Amino acid sequence: MTTGPQNDLERTEINGRDRNAFLFGFTPQAEIWNGRLAMIGFVAYLLWDYAGYSVLRQVLGII
Repeated sequence: MTTGPQNDLERTEINGRDRNAFLFGFTPQAEIWNGRLAMIGFVAYLLWDYAGYSVLRQVLGII
């Protein structure tokens, strides 16, 4: 009887390291964190723009 993950979907490791570890450098973990932070920044910009504080629209003269 095994106590480990039953299939590949339950694994949280890539090459023996935790996928959510905060590692610096060009590692798969760092790229995952870069993507997450980029998504947070993009959503924050969209909310800021929706609130009416768009600098980009003022600079470009759009709308």
